[in-house]
Amino acid sequence: MAKNESAKARQERLAAELRANLQKRKVQARARRAGDADRRDEGIAAAKDAKPRADDGAQS
Repeated sequence: MAKNESAKARQERLAAELRANLQKRKVQARARRAGDADRRDEGIAAAKDAKPRADDGAQS
C-alpha cells in the first residue's frame, strides 16, 4: 500500500502546485487588465540597462 499512498501524496502535491500556479496567473491577468506595470526586474526594460557581454554572439 505504500505505492498507493505515495501516488496519492504525489497527486495531492501536484494539485496544490497547479492551484498555486493558477492563482499566480489570475493575479497577472488582473494586473494586465488594470493596466498596472509588471513589477519584475527582468525582461525588456532590464535588457536595455544591461551591458553587452563579450560572448553574446554578436559579430562585428
